Amino acid sequence: MKKRVFSGARPTGKQHIGNYIGAIQNYVRLQEDEEFDYRIYCVVDLHALISLQETENLHQNAYEMVLDWLAAGMDPKKSIIFPQSRVPEVSELHVILSMITPLGRLYRVPTFKEKVRQQPDNVNYGLLGYPVLMTGDIILYKADTVPVGEDQAPHLELAREIVRRFNNIFGETFPEPFVRLTSFPRVLGIDGVQKMSKSLNNHIELSAPAKEVERRVKSMVTDQARVYRTDPGHPEICNVFSLHKFYSPDRLEEIAVDCRGAKIGCVDCKMMLANNLNKALDPFRERRAQFATDPNLVWDILEDGTKRARAIASQTMAKVRQKVGLA
Repeated sequence: MKKRVFSGARPTGKQHIGNYIGAIQNYVRLQEDEEFDYRIYCVVDLHALISLQETENLHQNAYEMVLDWLAAGMDPKKSIIFPQSRVPEVSELHVILSMITPLGRLYRVPTFKEKVRQQPDNVNYGLLGYPVLMTGDIILYKADTVPVGEDQAPHLELAREIVRRFNNIFGETFPEPFVRLTSFPRVLGIDGVQKMSKSLNNHIELSAPAKEVERRVKSMVTDQARVYRTDPGHPEICNVFSLHKFYSPDRLEEIAVDCRGAKIGCVDCKMMLANNLNKALDPFRERRAQFATDPNLVWDILEDGTKRARAIASQTMAKVRQKVGLA
């Protein structure tokens, strides 16, 4: 029996290289994997409502994100791409799952405490119940493989617990979903400390002009133990070098040796990264500009994806309603 893959992303607008390395490249690669019969990717706009700061430009942000997905190589003929809010079955499943999810377990989710610190004036149920809705997103489509970043791993562990609890109470219904991490499960921002994020303004957009990419790379924090140009470097702790692993794989050993031997300085290292990064992004920028000439392309893809997603979701919910006694 073939597997199903599901992943979702909040519509935060134009995507950055952290999004690409950590998730989007995986989405594209899985399109060619015959192990799966469905590859389902969701614009989780309901999740975005948890933070009121993300709602003002929600519609436009969804458009920009999907445009980036297409430019990166996601093919709507091979993947189902749709907005979460257009499939009302997920909200119904979320309510049902919330009835069997222990409140104390939700309070122990590490990301809940982090979100409370980030928005202390808006600690809402959605923030606490985020993993329950996320579980609904995944199991509504009977997905068993979820390509996400390592920060989402605790949510997937809880999702498996909820699935087991549901199956134990109502009978075998859902498969347990498992994380599939990329080889770069966590990409740090240009500050070299926190995860790359638009909200922290420590990101490099995939569609940024070449000069802006160069400016951002030049501002990246490197090996802070290296004070002078003649000091030996420590590439294993340098964020710039970590990105060379992805964008300069053919020169990685050379860069490491030259850094340790002080044959190149941090500025040299940054310029190499900026040049290679721009070479990688040039075709992406061209494809994005071409897709953007059709103003209806993204919306047509999302409409078609919604129809395909709802066809699966309606079958799942018909069975769930019978299991829980609602039909």
